[in-house]
Amino acid sequence: MEEEVKRAAAVLSEGGIILYPTDTIWGIGCDATNADAVARIYSLKQRSDSKSMLALVSDIAMLDRWVETIPEAAEMLIDVAVDPLTIIYDHPRGVADNLVANDGSLGIRITGDAFCQRLCRRLKKPVVSTSANISGQKAPSVFREISPEIIGKVDYVVGLRHDEQHNINKPSAIIKVSDSGVIKVIR
Repeated sequence: MEEEVKRAAAVLSEGGIILYPTDTIWGIGCDATNADAVARIYSLKQRSDSKSMLALVSDIAMLDRWVETIPEAAEMLIDVAVDPLTIIYDHPRGVADNLVANDGSLGIRITGDAFCQRLCRRLKKPVVSTSANISGQKAPSVFREISPEIIGKVDYVVGLRHDEQHNINKPSAIIKVSDSGVIKVIR
């Protein structure tokens, strides 16, 4: 796994995009601070840049570096979450402008996946995570469901978990937690 982390981090550091397994479904990722790489993902997915993507961080300390405020309600949700949970925060900082939603928010998930945690730590930045599909198509939960069109247009395909046969993964829950403590369930 460590060699895959090194290779993927090197590609991300150079502005590339990767195809990789996450704690939910297969994703397309890039350095969340690189606007050009973010734009490439929107183009690859044929997705409007008004439909925001999310970012992964390794732990609460990393999250704290990339948002102005972690509301108390968000901390409580993180503490009790059993399944992967993406929380939308009001004021991300330091990420690419084209990753931030029109309302100034960004969905961020503290990943529970060992590969993704190590990748974020090695890169020392959040990693974009969006489903590895063309916008509007089914999100791939296993590698064999990813279209050749996606595979052929990324800079690196992480060589882990290609042989999984069962659709055991699903997208994360998404909850918006405003700085004022208002909670809204999105998915």
